[in-house]
Amino acid sequence: MEETSREAMESKEERGDMHDLESDTLHTPLLQRRNTLSASHLALVGAKVSHIESLDYEINESDVFKHDWRNRTNIEVLQYVSLKWGMAFLVGLLTGVIASGINLAIENIAGYKMLTVVNLVREKRYWAGFWYFTGVNFALTAFAATLCVLFAPTAAGPGIPEIKAYLNGVDTPNMYGANVLIVKIFGSIGAVSAGLDLGKEGPLVHIGACISSLLSQGGSDKYRLNWKWLKYFKNDRDRRDLITCGSSAGVCAAFRSPIGGVLFSLEEVATWWRNALLWRAFFSTAIVVVVLRGFIELCNSGKCGLFGRGGLILFDVSDVTVTYHINDLLPITIVGVLGGVLGGIYNILLPKVLRVYNLINEKGRLAKLLLALGVCLFTSVALYFLPFLAPCMPCDESFGSACPSSGRSGNFKQFNCPNGHYNDLATLLHATNDDAVRNIFSTSTPNEFRTASLLIFFGIYCILGLITFGIAVPSGLFLPIILMGSAYGRLVAKAFSAYIHIDPGLYAVLGAAALMAGIMRMTVSVCIIFLELTNNLLLLPIMMFVLLISKSIGDGMNPSIYEIILDMKGLPFLDAHPEPWMRNLTVGELAAVKESVIYLGVVEKVSRIVEVLRSTSHNGFPVIDQGSDSENRVKEIHGLVLRSHLIKILSKKWFLKERRRTEDWEVRERFSSVELAEKAVKLEVDLTEEELEMYVDLHPFTNTTPYTVVETMSVAKAMVLFRQVGLRHLLIVPKYQGSGIDPVVGILTRQDLRAHNILGAFPELAKKAHKN
Repeated sequence: MEETSREAMESKEERGDMHDLESDTLHTPLLQRRNTLSASHLALVGAKVSHIESLDYEINESDVFKHDWRNRTNIEVLQYVSLKWGMAFLVGLLTGVIASGINLAIENIAGYKMLTVVNLVREKRYWAGFWYFTGVNFALTAFAATLCVLFAPTAAGPGIPEIKAYLNGVDTPNMYGANVLIVKIFGSIGAVSAGLDLGKEGPLVHIGACISSLLSQGGSDKYRLNWKWLKYFKNDRDRRDLITCGSSAGVCAAFRSPIGGVLFSLEEVATWWRNALLWRAFFSTAIVVVVLRGFIELCNSGKCGLFGRGGLILFDVSDVTVTYHINDLLPITIVGVLGGVLGGIYNILLPKVLRVYNLINEKGRLAKLLLALGVCLFTSVALYFLPFLAPCMPCDESFGSACPSSGRSGNFKQFNCPNGHYNDLATLLHATNDDAVRNIFSTSTPNEFRTASLLIFFGIYCILGLITFGIAVPSGLFLPIILMGSAYGRLVAKAFSAYIHIDPGLYAVLGAAALMAGIMRMTVSVCIIFLELTNNLLLLPIMMFVLLISKSIGDGMNPSIYEIILDMKGLPFLDAHPEPWMRNLTVGELAAVKESVIYLGVVEKVSRIVEVLRSTSHNGFPVIDQGSDSENRVKEIHGLVLRSHLIKILSKKWFLKERRRTEDWEVRERFSSVELAEKAVKLEVDLTEEELEMYVDLHPFTNTTPYTVVETMSVAKAMVLFRQVGLRHLLIVPKYQGSGIDPVVGILTRQDLRAHNILGAFPELAKKAHKN
């Protein structure tokens, strides 16, 4: 596998539109763009520069498809529906099993590491504890980073931006293969066990998507099963639906939140949704919960080492009765405001860090590995030595035997303190990430943490949250955000301790939710996830209140973090809301700055098709019926034929010796709609001179009902249509038709509808938009 830096350099050279490699700055996207309407299809997928294409979510209503659709038997329909539900079941089952295995591994590896450190500190062998703590973290990080750098660069990061782009209609290559799945599983175990400031939640979403893709396609691109029943899923539409179910299952497995998982897919990652998909996604998450529940019951018997004590609810605060008082209104509002402000600041700083990391990663694989190890070393030093700055605090008699605790988990960690005392900062820093959240969410402990300790905890995790995301390991943003938000939530509670009536532990929950809304700009799904996490429905009103405040303030500062990352990576994601200036521009004006449309006839010469395929990279071509008297007859649009279909025709050499229409039986002997829905390989066909002079009847393969818009339609309206229907091509037709007028003015793709590309093609419009 080539190094990312080499791929980036080669890609830049091939495009011919890049500036010198040294011109990268901290203020430009990770890949420089071309200021033309149809930009080159290059993007960062994971940590690898890839050539990307759009997906065909539109139903191709060709004659072949219509015939197969009409001739389906009731058994085939039942089989298709049953297989969809069967796939949803397998996605939930496998995601639940893998998530349980990941949790078991992390809890045991990190748990036994922390137990050894606790014993060394108790024996006052502080340097031995440091070298052991740092050495284990170093080895685990090296393991995770090596897997990503050498075997699956696209497994680095959370994978959620790429999944979001895929469900929007962008084919993100090498994101869902078997190697990515394996690296994601073991890389997550290594990175999270190493104590890095990242979570397994984002990777679990990617793992669910990988499982869905592999199941629907029968395996990876190189090794796949060709079972007859898998033919139903050899298309982009069904693969998209199954990946949506996998994303829901992944969130459910991460937070043990079935409803939150479905809402996360609906609110954050999915562009296209319908009721049938909602039911299947809910079914997948239900299976995940059953698997997790069964696994936890098995482990509660003590057969799984240190795993299983968390229960189905991760951070249970159901023992607290929430009573509302007017005095709590101000501090709760402050929590929401801070969530939006801090979230906006985080979204400003993180892209700058990622641009620096991109410059480092361009140096090669070794640079990626050293960067990850450097972050690990800084994290280990900070987490180990900072608790020594905190003074020992005496245990309150009301805490009973819970204070101090000397195990790997629990509040009131004794650490370096004498008997009867505890170190509050060690309680937060000398713990696994999940245990740290449980400790800071703990209720009925208003005075457990000092203000100075919470400030140190908040400060170090803000730094770690910025520098850890972006290194070459599988990582998620959810847990770092929860840790940062819970810290400032506790600080607000301490500042208003004389007035509030709500437990400070619940303020930590509100702070975590508010910061997540401020960074990710999710509200409904975050609300439900936190309610299911904490098992306390009484939090619902104030949770909704802080989320609405935080999201509103964050939206006023910048886009969500995933939208920022999508833009930085160059993935052509179409947002739900067009820019206001797009209403002043028509699609006809866009077509005027594009290259001329290349047509094909309904019965076309083989040499002409080969010439078009080799001279262009277009994936769709209008098919025009000119009739026998082409000079006097008005040209008519017969439809749109895809590049993949033309390649299949050429590869099978389905040619005619004379120019004529074919009969239905001639087509059905060689082609089926299922076969045509599969992705075609590159054009690699050897044709003789005689074959090049033959003809191809395109009638049976042409989508006779392509989506069209009149040339006077605004770009804003066309963009909404393009996104909501999930199109790859949108034909522009003239307002007036007649003899001598081309029936197609142009073709719009998603690249043509991206704001940056449009402004690059219309400099005057860019100046006006900048002034506004």
